[in-house]
Amino acid sequence: MKGKKLAADYVLRGGILVDHETEGTPTDLLILDGKIAARLAPGVAVAEGMPEQSAKGLHVFPGLIDAHVHFGFAEKITEYETETIYAAQGGFTTVIGYFLNNEAYADVFRREQEYARTRAYVDYAFHFSAANERHIAELEDYVSTYGVTSFKYFMNFKGEEGRYLGLDGTDDSYLYDLLAAAAKIGDVTIVCHTENIEIVNHIRRKLQAQGRATLKDWSASKPAFTEAESCVRAMYFAEHLGARLYIPHISSRLALDEVRKWRQRYDNVYVETCPHYLTHTEDADLGSLGKANPPFRTAQDVEAMWEGLRDGSIDVVASDHVPRKRATKEKPLWLASQGFPGTATILPVLLHEGYHKGRLSLRRIAELLTAAPARIFNLAPYKGSLNVGAQADITLVDINRVRTVNPDELGSYSDYSLYEGQELKGWPVRTIVRGQTVMEDGKIIGQPGYGHYLHRSLPATRTGA
Repeated sequence: MKGKKLAADYVLRGGILVDHETEGTPTDLLILDGKIAARLAPGVAVAEGMPEQSAKGLHVFPGLIDAHVHFGFAEKITEYETETIYAAQGGFTTVIGYFLNNEAYADVFRREQEYARTRAYVDYAFHFSAANERHIAELEDYVSTYGVTSFKYFMNFKGEEGRYLGLDGTDDSYLYDLLAAAAKIGDVTIVCHTENIEIVNHIRRKLQAQGRATLKDWSASKPAFTEAESCVRAMYFAEHLGARLYIPHISSRLALDEVRKWRQRYDNVYVETCPHYLTHTEDADLGSLGKANPPFRTAQDVEAMWEGLRDGSIDVVASDHVPRKRATKEKPLWLASQGFPGTATILPVLLHEGYHKGRLSLRRIAELLTAAPARIFNLAPYKGSLNVGAQADITLVDINRVRTVNPDELGSYSDYSLYEGQELKGWPVRTIVRGQTVMEDGKIIGQPGYGHYLHRSLPATRTGA
């Protein structure tokens, strides 16, 4: 905390509290030393002279958590500044960023912290991607020394697919050893990108030979089967080894149905989807701008994602945020970059397309964006909650505010948005990190370097905030 500005003590009055347990209850919050000190009935007196701040007419959510952000695609010297500003504009108080390297992560960690610690506006944590034998050998040290409790494995990075990225290239035996090592340590989460790359490559070569190059062709090159079959294999491995598995960016009914079936016999499996799989299909008229992995799928798959959010089959909504420039996308489809920026528009999409269209309750939105990612990624009970003792991470939301998406106003290094020019109803209007306001009415008023690195620990070893 040395050199960090401490938050003032105050009472937040007049808001309507929303969390994973309640749809909306008028509640005042007493904030002391950057933490929630009390949840009060409206108007209850506190110590004389205690400052008051107004949340009148606003919904008070726990600070939002984006569990799927990619660093390393923007200007390195300013990346933690631009992308945490972008997060704060979207009401996010915590982001968890992925790193993919072939080197030892001790070096990566030190390098990234040098960039992040003086630039981040919101709190942040890291996932490390496991890509070689050294990473497995050092897994326990990554947990205990660096506070990283989640590790990503790409089932598609086999052989040449991995080597072109400078990785060793792995196979199912590597996944087997990684899951076994994670299970031995304890409550470590393996984030598994599920994709059968052999089938994908086979189909893609055929489509390219036919000169096909639309978003629908991109989807056809990665059919739902290649996602679903890999989900089954990953879940089978995890069950056999007793490991904790997280499936990111699920996109198809076929894959989600396999998860539903498997959870009846092994429930240590968690699932994430992304906003673009709730709003876009393979028929979208976006060209290469809409290229993602997994690809946009059918309208039936979009509806399946909403069903999964409603019935609890999907645990988390996260962005898969990639802050590339538009120029990297405006190329022939097979050469264009994959992914797009997304953190700042997650909540407006869920409110506009979910709450206001009767698909999701506010309580469920809060669960997907706060309590669930905090629990799964070892941030609870200090993040993802407005309970007494939690850090005062708060997102104030005007659920009726209508705003046109303009990427120039959101602060990312990236210069476009999938939702550019669209009116969305429901926006965050204030982002509070550990009691300190970082964003208010679309203006960043926090300070670079205020964001903390979150050293996560496994439940058995967790001792304090």
